[in-house]
Amino acid sequence: MERLPSWIRQHLAALRALLVLTLVTGAIYPLLVTGVAQAVFNGNANGSLLRKEPAQKDGRDVGSALIGQSFTGEDGNPIRKYFQSRPSAGGYNPLASGASNLGPEDVLDTLPVPGAKDDEGNPDTGRQSLLTQVCARSTAVGELEGVSGARPYCTGDGVGAVLKVFPAVGTPTRVVSVNQACPATPFIPVYQGVRVECGRPGEDYSAGRTVPVRGNARAVVPPDAVTASGSGLDPHISVAYAELQAPRVARERGLGLDTVRALIGRHTTGRALGFMGEPGVNVLELNLDLDRLKG
Repeated sequence: MERLPSWIRQHLAALRALLVLTLVTGAIYPLLVTGVAQAVFNGNANGSLLRKEPAQKDGRDVGSALIGQSFTGEDGNPIRKYFQSRPSAGGYNPLASGASNLGPEDVLDTLPVPGAKDDEGNPDTGRQSLLTQVCARSTAVGELEGVSGARPYCTGDGVGAVLKVFPAVGTPTRVVSVNQACPATPFIPVYQGVRVECGRPGEDYSAGRTVPVRGNARAVVPPDAVTASGSGLDPHISVAYAELQAPRVARERGLGLDTVRALIGRHTTGRALGFMGEPGVNVLELNLDLDRLKG
């Protein structure tokens, strides 16, 4: 070996190091970690999967305790006997995990133009701002739970309460409720002495001054019921949102409200490390327990 040229010896040493590191980091270490995980944290290592009937060997997996999912019917409407999850910007698709990336200043809708089509030939559906998404979700939750879905900065018909004022500077001469498509009745009739118009699809209002209008409504629907999480896959809802849904679920299942609330408490997790965040309720685990209690 010592008779070999130095450059060959260097390459052989590098090759030996490569083989050893490949064996250690590419085989021994992964097998060791996998073995420990399977032995000590079997459920977590395999995705924290939940079964419809865990007592039966043929019970089928219905989801993961770590990933949120929808509880809606084929028509897209909520199944009334189930607790509903937090909204998802990615449609509860683990491969599309992520947020909408829309910020609090996203308050202007793009109204759909009747008869128009998008680039793919589909009917123009416009674009809802984050504010209108929140307003629409709050209205829908309010209707489902039998409570008020009103909240500040939302109109009575569930869109963002936003005006465009012309000119942008000075005394207003024209005011438009830009998120309420004609022939809707504007949420306020007059602004600074000027009659408020409804929004006309396709009209350009970019030159006007944007004025969100805060109403006097007090929000009953909790924030997590109307906003998606950063991942879009949050498996938990707040205790307040679970409590809001409890009367409906109890009524639909013919259960006592105290029974449903006791199940909520059983599936409520505390703050991380005792002080971070807020308590949360795992929706899938809660719904599975309800099904086992009375299918």
